[in-house]
Amino acid sequence: MTRVVAAIIQDDAGNFLCAKRGHWKSSAGKWEFPGGKTEANENLEDALRREILEELGVEVNVLREFHRNNHEDIELISFVCELVSEKPIASTDHSELRWVAEKDLALLDWAEADIPIVKKITIPYC
Repeated sequence: MTRVVAAIIQDDAGNFLCAKRGHWKSSAGKWEFPGGKTEANENLEDALRREILEELGVEVNVLREFHRNNHEDIELISFVCELVSEKPIASTDHSELRWVAEKDLALLDWAEADIPIVKKITIPYC
């Protein structure tokens, strides 16, 4: 099973950073929380910091684990993070970045693996 990490990042207004998968990726056009695959012998937090720096050009502090779920051959582990540097403006893996209010998260067309995270954010205790 492939381990994948994802960052849940909010701005000062409480909006969540959402990333639309590029047309050249699997699940093209679907929304996800940014992150990526862990490398061999890499701890989850280090993998997430590396992936966010590579994809978005920003540094994050990993605050706490948020959710784990399995989808097909992926174990997706999400973490609440805070930006250390400026807000991301570009992405190597995504066609669009968007800051989305909590009430609007469910309106996006999410990648299947990310749906349980969205549900946990928008419907507490489910």
